[in-house]
Amino acid sequence: MLSILIPIYKYDAYSLISEIQKQAQVTGIDFEIISIDDASELYKSENNRIKLCPNCIYEELPQNLGRSKIRNLLASKAKYDWLLFMDCDTFPCNPDFMSNYIDQIFTSKKSVFFGGIRYKLEKPESEKLLRWEFGHKREAINLADRKKNPYKTAFISNFLIRKSVFETLLFDEKITEYGYEDFAFIHSLKNKNIEIQHIENPLYHLNLETSKLFLSKTKTALEMLLFISKNNESTDFESKITKIYTTLSYLKLHFLVSNLFLKLQLKLENNLTSKKPSLFVFDFYKIGYFCYLNTQ
Repeated sequence: MLSILIPIYKYDAYSLISEIQKQAQVTGIDFEIISIDDASELYKSENNRIKLCPNCIYEELPQNLGRSKIRNLLASKAKYDWLLFMDCDTFPCNPDFMSNYIDQIFTSKKSVFFGGIRYKLEKPESEKLLRWEFGHKREAINLADRKKNPYKTAFISNFLIRKSVFETLLFDEKITEYGYEDFAFIHSLKNKNIEIQHIENPLYHLNLETSKLFLSKTKTALEMLLFISKNNESTDFESKITKIYTTLSYLKLHFLVSNLFLKLQLKLENNLTSKKPSLFVFDFYKIGYFCYLNTQ
């Protein structure tokens, strides 16, 4: 019936997997939970407890594969017809999380479902505010808005897909570093005209990086986006960032934006790591850095 797939990277996933195992067991379906630690050095003893949970498989990799390869590896080990992908730093918002997805398997003719992401209302420590602000305003999208723009508002941290459909797509293993593996996968769904269904079945995203780490990961993601955009054979592969860059380049403004970014970079980062980070500043930071990368 259902294989639940959880890649683990630098996080204690025991509480999540224990909760998912209990919820799935109550439904009475055949299921398995497969979790693989992608050669992280943290929480080894905590995650080893996963082996004690019924219907759970836990493995540790000797070398890091990256977020695309590890998801494909998880899917290759799955024995059931449906795959539920979850990130290790999430937790169900509701006790009926598993039963909601199982209802879709039995009642819907669709093959791909996205449950949505939420963030806790309480503000975190000041050094983690940027990730929290971004998550609240850019990722925690209500169901009505997700349905209006189904492909633009889908997040791979919480989705259910028929295995036979997933095997026609897979995650792009050329994306070896953090960032945009989700965008590339959603793009493949859209490009192959595979309809997706948004439902109200969210997970909390719990692991908030420090603002400095989030900025560093954002730069890594933009470097991967540059690689993807230059090596993707599809002519309609465009993210919001690449669309803005294309416009700036056409208007011969990309060098100006790049130079402005370099001059303001320290001030921008001071804002983004402060107690009042601005998402407007964050947007400029991203397009500025992307322009800079393209001018090198």
